[in-house]
Amino acid sequence: MILAPSLLSADFTNLQSAVDLIENSQADWYHLDVMDGTFVPNISFGMPIIKALKPKTTKVFDCHLMIVNPEKYIKDFATAGADILTVHVEASTHLHRTIQEIKANGMKAGVALNPHTPISSIEDIISDIDLVCLMSVNPGFGGQKFIENTYAKVVKLIELIESRNVMNRPLIEIDGGVTLDNAKRLIGCGADVLVAGNTVFGSKDPIDTINQLKSLD
Repeated sequence: MILAPSLLSADFTNLQSAVDLIENSQADWYHLDVMDGTFVPNISFGMPIIKALKPKTTKVFDCHLMIVNPEKYIKDFATAGADILTVHVEASTHLHRTIQEIKANGMKAGVALNPHTPISSIEDIISDIDLVCLMSVNPGFGGQKFIENTYAKVVKLIELIESRNVMNRPLIEIDGGVTLDNAKRLIGCGADVLVAGNTVFGSKDPIDTINQLKSLD
């Protein structure tokens, strides 16, 4: 299991402390939520923050774009330091073209689905993507309650991947409401990547919480 703490839940007045914590932990990736206040009802951070943080780290930058017209900014996020760039199927009119452009700019391509969006929406591009991010809360804010239907959605995604005989199986990422209580079941269903925000940064001992999550692998 790949663990990706979400910087959206970190202390924005001291991001260096959050980076130091993740760098000195068993966490594998950084999850960076980019919000524009239009696609989702919140605004977070963008390319300048990612570019400033990248030289201070050694781990993967998993950048999740919750924005309209994500295709306009692909090259900019590559330059800023994104290793994985995930766009929402709901925000991408020409999704195949966007995926190809992400890869052409040297990044792995991910596609995110909101809780109401069916797995069938990505069946025609499942062989082209490196990661599928299943939103297990409604996107926009951290600290929301986990949506129980996510377990069934993971199973449906695996069924799609197997039915299409996908050679390079995309990673399955769960984003939202991940806790010590549901992480093991998510892994058992087939999830590969768990995004943990409040569970890590809201903990009295974030390092111990990360260790507990990683021990579930």
